[in-house]
Amino acid sequence: GRSNIVGSPMSILLSRNTKMGNATVTLAHSRTPNLAEVCRSADILVAAIGKAKFITADMVKPGSIILDVGINRVDGKLIGDVDFDAVEPIVSAITPVPGGVGLMTRVGLLMNTLNAGS
Repeated sequence: GRSNIVGSPMSILLSRNTKMGNATVTLAHSRTPNLAEVCRSADILVAAIGKAKFITADMVKPGSIILDVGINRVDGKLIGDVDFDAVEPIVSAITPVPGGVGLMTRVGLLMNTLNAGS
């Protein structure tokens, strides 16, 4: 997605001229023409759309890495933007929801809080 929370900052960080950057980034969103084709071309796919199970198995490249940043509550359960059960057997790695990216977000928040207090 192109949000100011995940999509835009992540695309900037990944494309910067740094040791951890220098990636060729395609910033897509729910209204991108041929979105499934764009997603299938990605070696690393970051899903942050805000729609439960939006990314399906036919939209991912076999062997790719999927970072599911989405948090959606459906029938009292938290699920991501990626259809985990359908996509997981196809890809080399995928973050679960819950228990994936959110844990790292909390660690980063705590580290920044400690650094600010130092």
